[in-house]
Amino acid sequence: MANEQYILENLNTAVLLFDNQLRLKQINPAGEVLLATSTKQAVGTNIRELIPADEEFITTLKNVLDAEQPRTEHEVQLHLAHMHTIVVDCTITPLQNDHQTPELLVELFQRDRHLRIAREEHLLAQYNTSRTLLRGIAHEINNPLGGLRGAAQLLEQEIDDENLREYTNVIIGEADRLQNLLRRMLGPNTLPHKKNINIHEVLERVFTLAQAESPEGIKIVRDYDPSIPELYADPEQLIQAVLNVVRNAMQALDDSGVITLRTRTQRQFTIGNQRHKLVARIDIIDNGPGIPPNLRDELFYPMVTGRADGTGLGLSIAQSLVNQHGGLIECTSQAGETVFTLLLPLEKDNA
Repeated sequence: MANEQYILENLNTAVLLFDNQLRLKQINPAGEVLLATSTKQAVGTNIRELIPADEEFITTLKNVLDAEQPRTEHEVQLHLAHMHTIVVDCTITPLQNDHQTPELLVELFQRDRHLRIAREEHLLAQYNTSRTLLRGIAHEINNPLGGLRGAAQLLEQEIDDENLREYTNVIIGEADRLQNLLRRMLGPNTLPHKKNINIHEVLERVFTLAQAESPEGIKIVRDYDPSIPELYADPEQLIQAVLNVVRNAMQALDDSGVITLRTRTQRQFTIGNQRHKLVARIDIIDNGPGIPPNLRDELFYPMVTGRADGTGLGLSIAQSLVNQHGGLIECTSQAGETVFTLLLPLEKDNA
């Protein structure tokens, strides 16, 4: 029985057991992640509380229960709480317990989850390729820039005319500006100094800084899960990463709107191609106009921005900092809601 429980807890497929009144009796960790709930909250609740407004799916469950015949459905859309929709393949199997009372075993295989994993792997591969390319370009540019700057300094020492020195000052200043831009494009070049931290201390620091910077018309809301365990991370790097994303949200809102900082945990969660037992999820949500579709796939590349006065480096640096912690930043956007999600493994050996 212990082996069966171990297998059930480590399945990627969500497994739910309902009684004949469609009340939940049992749910595995993959089911908790899929339905964004916990065993304690979910067990004993009716199907309508778990999956509200899905009468067609509930009717299907009742028909299987009455007919006592298993059934498989493909590409079923389930509308969960918080306006969240998922696409699943579903297998429904009627059972009888020891008391000969009918029950339903429901297996949900999330199709869009596997699309997300493929998208993450593609994002990480693109990001690593772009950083390698940038490092090569930066090296080729940096050397002649250093020579240009040095020559301008030598020339400045030979010139007595102050008016002519203005030109050498321009050369030196522009060389410094370009070198600084290259450093920022490459992102952090120091290893993180990790220790056990409370992620909410990081977010509270970001909240304080953002409050000081934001216009009066922008409201920042906190929605924390206090049960998140300590994270093995560099607090300064995470503050910078989260602050960059929050500043991006503030710029998107212009002078009016709401930004929400939300934390949750997710169990048995895959980041790229690496599976983790427990992951901290930080959602930074704004109710702005959304990100143009043509920018969504390139958001985390250096120099990509939708603003005329933007450098396009904030999100790229944030992604680099989170990557150094074994994590990833994702983004979903539509008019009225943009969500940047920071995913950070909570196991020390994976951090």
